[in-house]
Amino acid sequence: MSMDEIRQAILDGADGDTLAAIDLPETMRACVVRKDEVDMFEGVDTQEKDPRKSLHVDEVAIPPLGPNEVLIAPMASALNYNTVWTSIFEPLPTFGFLERYGKESDLGARHDLPYHIVGSDAAGVVLRTGPGVTRWKPGDRVTVHCNYVDLEAPQGHEDSMLDPQQRIWGFEVNFGAMAEISMVKANQLMPMPRHLTWEEAASLGLTMATSYRMLVGENEARMKQGDVVLIWGATGGLGGFATQFVLNGGGIPVCVVSSQDKVDLLREVGVEAIIDRKAEGYRFFDDEGTPDYREYQRFGKKIRELVGKDPDIVFEHPGRSTFGASVFVAKKGGTIVTCASTTGYMHEYDNRYLWMKLKRILGSHFANYNEAYAANELVDLGMIHPILSKTYPLDESAEGVYEMHHNLHTGKIGILVNSPEEGLGVEDASRRERSLEAIEVYKRFS
Repeated sequence: MSMDEIRQAILDGADGDTLAAIDLPETMRACVVRKDEVDMFEGVDTQEKDPRKSLHVDEVAIPPLGPNEVLIAPMASALNYNTVWTSIFEPLPTFGFLERYGKESDLGARHDLPYHIVGSDAAGVVLRTGPGVTRWKPGDRVTVHCNYVDLEAPQGHEDSMLDPQQRIWGFEVNFGAMAEISMVKANQLMPMPRHLTWEEAASLGLTMATSYRMLVGENEARMKQGDVVLIWGATGGLGGFATQFVLNGGGIPVCVVSSQDKVDLLREVGVEAIIDRKAEGYRFFDDEGTPDYREYQRFGKKIRELVGKDPDIVFEHPGRSTFGASVFVAKKGGTIVTCASTTGYMHEYDNRYLWMKLKRILGSHFANYNEAYAANELVDLGMIHPILSKTYPLDESAEGVYEMHHNLHTGKIGILVNSPEEGLGVEDASRRERSLEAIEVYKRFS
């Protein structure tokens, strides 16, 4: 059967038995980078590297299915910065990940191909299950988290993110979400919230679960009721979810944004302490690139004016441009939790403010299955909402990656894979109606 027929069967609501009986085609369309093009940007400045030249929608083979694995038809996906890095072959080509994985086992060897299918977020429908899969069956509607791990090593059994073979799906392994059929592990699957569209559900996984682990889960900052949490970029993909978790968890968010429109949006969702960084004119580095501690002091004073104390937790992800200020303003004994460095990896801060004030810096990376599942349940309860502002069809996905690379996007960018248009996939219309106002507000986050 062709992919068009499979797609239509899903859209028509075919049951699991029907989908299981469908013969899958040998090939499919997928968004890929090609191994023979990894040198195409050699000598080109990072900002000049164009994902529209390196990302292709090619006809490739359907992934082979192994034990504890599942084939899904992604109806939608969403973009993350790891796809930007993959597309510009920085900090190194991802084919090195695939080659190393290929040397580990016969199953790993399937991933070492001359192309890499990208995408680390998805919502879709199960088509096939491999040996050993018992919790999922064809026809199940699922969202997918991107923690790809076998859990053979002992280190991962307290926290799978510590497993020595932990990888990120669609980045460090092949067969990612931006394909008509994708291969995932059974322990990546979660029930799709019934009141969301395909593209909304697909936009949740990576950034939402990352924010949950950083703030709520047992492994990182472990926010308590009443904690003051400083959130950089509080209406973006990571910060927007962090803002929701702090509000829901009884914390006090101090949200940093860069426009009056974003201030107004935060007011709509109940945030009271907001700093418009652009209006305040903060310059954390002088013209020579040296940290300006007078500006750090002014920033800390503003936080105390708003909430009466220094932050218990700083939710840090911009990196170089903000990290010194984050360390400085956290309270004595406070925590800076960091998961990214979108403005640069090389951070500069005065270590005296860390050791003499007994502060902690915690590194965080995505989330384990339990954390991702718990965050997904909060979405299903209508307590957390997607932050999706724009979608592209699969054929134009490179344009979305280009926008993300140049920070031209607002909020999360969705990719329609098998879904022919936006707005499809809602199963519980009454629940959606109850959540619609909040969904629409958070869609305006950026």
